[in-house]
Amino acid sequence: MPPKALLKALFLIASLHQLTLAYAEKTPKKHAQTAARAPLARETPTYATRADALAFADDVAERRNLDRDALRAAIVQARFLPQVPKLVLPPPAGQPKNWRAYRARFVEPVRIAAGVAFWRAHAETLARAEADTGVPAEIIVGILGVETLWGRNMGDFRVLDALATLAFDFPAAHPRAAARQAFFRDELEQFLALMQRTETDPTGPRGSFAGAMGMPQFMPSSQVRYAIDFDGDGRVDLKSAADAIGSVANYLRAFGWKRGEPTHFAVQLASTPEQLDTLLAPDILPSFTPTRLAELGATPEPAAQSHAGPLALVELQNGPEPPSYVLGTENFYAITRYNWSSYYAMAVIELGRAVREVYRGNLGYGAT
Repeated sequence: MPPKALLKALFLIASLHQLTLAYAEKTPKKHAQTAARAPLARETPTYATRADALAFADDVAERRNLDRDALRAAIVQARFLPQVPKLVLPPPAGQPKNWRAYRARFVEPVRIAAGVAFWRAHAETLARAEADTGVPAEIIVGILGVETLWGRNMGDFRVLDALATLAFDFPAAHPRAAARQAFFRDELEQFLALMQRTETDPTGPRGSFAGAMGMPQFMPSSQVRYAIDFDGDGRVDLKSAADAIGSVANYLRAFGWKRGEPTHFAVQLASTPEQLDTLLAPDILPSFTPTRLAELGATPEPAAQSHAGPLALVELQNGPEPPSYVLGTENFYAITRYNWSSYYAMAVIELGRAVREVYRGNLGYGAT
């Protein structure tokens, strides 16, 4: 039966049974990044009787000229996941950040060894992505390693359930609840449209508690805009290493990656508190010339003195210990468009570099 006809049939079945479906799911494994289990479907209610959810499906169908019955059938099967709203809340106030502890989670021997194995298996694809986009293989490897351990931890939540939960029941306690709920409604819309366009069962895809999918953990909107068929098989599959590699490179290129530019430089800091406030005000947005940095007490390393683009002073807190500082380039900023965190960007950079050194060393080129 064609996927669209199947979705309509499911909708009719749901209606005949008072919009309640008995859907038995296999108990999933723990997702390493969330330390939470996706629940059995029978344990949670569906959105079948939620007027706002059904109205959402009708609105999306009208605006996008999609099959209304198919969208309603998808929403009927979406289930509220009670643990998901808790997972999107920010950590308790006052909890100090710790770059060294964060780094240790990712730059460690087991993950480095897995990264070397991944690089060996996909060396030609990584080289082609680097040649096409200018994004170094080590950055692509670093992102895939931090995100999903190169595909080992892609998430066990039904994407439909996760996105519906955050679209219709986002926690009001979040400081940016309205904006975040609007974001997830858009992502749910993108997901439903993508499933209908590709004739894919919307109950099938699994991912993170936030609805991110595949090896690179793309949200639906990112999959629509930046995912590419890099292995030439005629479809985009983010569980495919080749498509994941090409899509990550394409994403960073779209966000301004500059071929041949470093990600960051070292810096010697002798700023007054007032100067430091000025330096940190733009956050991770590159805003200063090397000359201006030096005037404010942040002396760039010699290699940065001739850097043509703007730089940002990036502060990485170390819990009770003094912070670490680097000067981020526009390429550092591009990595933060993947995940808006300087800690994330540095973990990607350092994991990729560690994998590269072992990989090249094992091939006899020597670590660089």
